[in-house]
Amino acid sequence: PVSPDAKVGSLSVGERQRVEILKALYRGARILILDEPTAVLTPQESEALFDTLAQMVAQGLSIIFISHKLGEVLRVSHRVAVLRQGKLVAEAPAQGTTQGQLAQWMVGYAIEAAERRPARSVGEPICTLNNVSTAPTGRDRLNNVSLTLRAGEIVAIAGVSGNGQVALADLLCGVRNATTGHVTLRGAPLQARPAWLVGQGVARIPEDRHAVGVVGDLPVWENAVAERLRGPWFAHPWFRAFWVKRRAARQHAQRVAETFDVRGGGPDTPARSLSGGNMQKLILGRALMPPKDAAGYTAPAPQLIVAHQPTWGLDIGAVMFVQQQLINARDAGAAVLLISDDLDEVLALGDRVAVIHDGQLSEARRAEDWTREAIGLAMAGAAH
Repeated sequence: PVSPDAKVGSLSVGERQRVEILKALYRGARILILDEPTAVLTPQESEALFDTLAQMVAQGLSIIFISHKLGEVLRVSHRVAVLRQGKLVAEAPAQGTTQGQLAQWMVGYAIEAAERRPARSVGEPICTLNNVSTAPTGRDRLNNVSLTLRAGEIVAIAGVSGNGQVALADLLCGVRNATTGHVTLRGAPLQARPAWLVGQGVARIPEDRHAVGVVGDLPVWENAVAERLRGPWFAHPWFRAFWVKRRAARQHAQRVAETFDVRGGGPDTPARSLSGGNMQKLILGRALMPPKDAAGYTAPAPQLIVAHQPTWGLDIGAVMFVQQQLINARDAGAAVLLISDDLDEVLALGDRVAVIHDGQLSEARRAEDWTREAIGLAMAGAAH
């Protein structure tokens, strides 16, 4: 139970959500619409929510439960309905319906899960954090964090949003400085210079694709080369600051579109007109696909990939595509840092898993050494 005298700011995320439900019930609501209600909950908080929903249904309330987590949909629902491009394309009893059927209805074709293979061989350290702290920005900060990212491995970070994930991603991409501790890239100090880090083989998939991932008013081809505009691949050697090798840039954008299946128009299409899935594929291609020059020489593939919420808001088909590309990059020898609120994604992709809470990071352990319950407790700060 939630104390009526407690200040909302002192409540956990799960307790705040129960307050919102109580507010709706107090107003006499008979239909409750929940949109992605477990997105920021620990597994234990999700279980408590499901119990509450079952009690409400037993008392005669109607609940519309909107979620991309198919297992949860089937668990809490009596009936399921699928919307695709604004149209109702399927409706069925939850009992007897499988996650595979739901996925196929959602995208219109059969879905193959990303091929999950453990890391074949883990290589040398690419990036190391030793006792790193950052200045707080709101609640988001790092507090004495240590972590090693190795070639050929995916390290997945679980946690409730707002516990230091942004600070960690910003630090490794050169957007934020450490106040204490040391960060090294291949043994040398990591410099807080984003353009320099791109040249050093650091690729990023930012959390907010709309605000940070693309420049919406610029065409697809400019977004495809945006992080390398001043490099030798697309910049004129004498007038690097303002003269772009347009033909080379457009050719690279076309290769990105073909390789990563970016649909929704040609290279001159404004990036903001792309769907969320195609926008994310564009960002993924920009990060993972190295350019090549007129002589056919290809730049080195990225050595460190920082993927922050890479599948957020995507349909199941785009999710599987993005996840497979991260696995392929790992198999090609990259060190991948996956930061995700989706616990299923963390456990499916991570070779090692760590949990972040209030800026502190647990030890990164093999994924098979974690249980969902243990991760949930660590996400809530009850155990590390």
